[in-house]
Amino acid sequence: MDVDGGSTSDATTEVRSIPIHSGRSKAYYQFTQQSLPACKPVLTPKWIISTFLLLGVICIPIGLVTLQASRNVVEIVDRYDTECIPEAYKSNRMSYIKDSSILKNCSRILKVHKYMKAPIYVYYQLDNFYQNHRRYVKSRSDKQLLYGLKYNDTSSCAPEELNNGLPVVPCGLIAWSLFNDTFTFIHGRKELKVNRKNIAWKSDRDHKFGKKIYPFNFQNGTLIGGGNLDPNIPLSNHEDLIVWMRTAALPSFRKLYGRIEEDLDVDDVLDVHLMNNYNTYSFGGKKKLVLSTSNWLGGKNDFLGVAYIFVGSSSIIMAIIFTLLHVNNPRPYGDTSYLSWNMKSFPS
Repeated sequence: MDVDGGSTSDATTEVRSIPIHSGRSKAYYQFTQQSLPACKPVLTPKWIISTFLLLGVICIPIGLVTLQASRNVVEIVDRYDTECIPEAYKSNRMSYIKDSSILKNCSRILKVHKYMKAPIYVYYQLDNFYQNHRRYVKSRSDKQLLYGLKYNDTSSCAPEELNNGLPVVPCGLIAWSLFNDTFTFIHGRKELKVNRKNIAWKSDRDHKFGKKIYPFNFQNGTLIGGGNLDPNIPLSNHEDLIVWMRTAALPSFRKLYGRIEEDLDVDDVLDVHLMNNYNTYSFGGKKKLVLSTSNWLGGKNDFLGVAYIFVGSSSIIMAIIFTLLHVNNPRPYGDTSYLSWNMKSFPS
């Protein structure tokens, strides 16, 4: 229309149709309308009850087998952080652990109550140690672990980035707080050899820690953290460091120390000579020595078996409940009188 209300313009608008392939249009329509061929099972009471029963019959035996396998794992757990403090320092543990002039050696007696088949894994367990703390986890440089001093950007390692103005390899709080308690096992009159090789993941040794990168200026600052590292051994061979650098997700964790490759019989007695160097007293932590066997399931862990039994038992209970409800109040399948629009409403 003209502005003054006159006749329409001679120009006409041409409408052109866009050709649509019929096959493609039909497929698109079926997809958008959810009319494609599909399996649409009808969940009748019999199907639901049978499914719960089947789930229970499968899960409970698996749970029992898993729980039995876990119970067959032999463990010896000994907490030594409180027992390895001299009587004179019981009331002041911090002065004991920080005084380098005091010998930290300690002896513990472990008795084997069940036959332990080699290999016997030696773990140290720390409680109330939050390795997953954000600042702690970020205080490392993965590229420096692989390339050494060739990689200069180690700002992520703060506050353990430099010592006396020189870079630190490996830098960061994780490496600085390396666990440094040691354990020696005496069986009878001989010392049990603890194999400390191949305790770290092969992928970590081969791809995350340099084979030609050596510790440099480590633990040389005014504040000494945990263990030290031999500057003549490359980082890829410091497997205790590699194990420690794989941080734990929970505040209570175990890390592999080594393996005893000899069987231990019932009533065998182990004399453990340890060095109580690591400071867990400043944050109320606990230290435990763990000796454990393994089987096809791994170490001792009852959670998986209990979870299977719980799920299976719950499924059978639900099947029984649904069966009773179905028997007491059956509903004919396909009866349209049960539809909401067919049911008579109650008078107001």
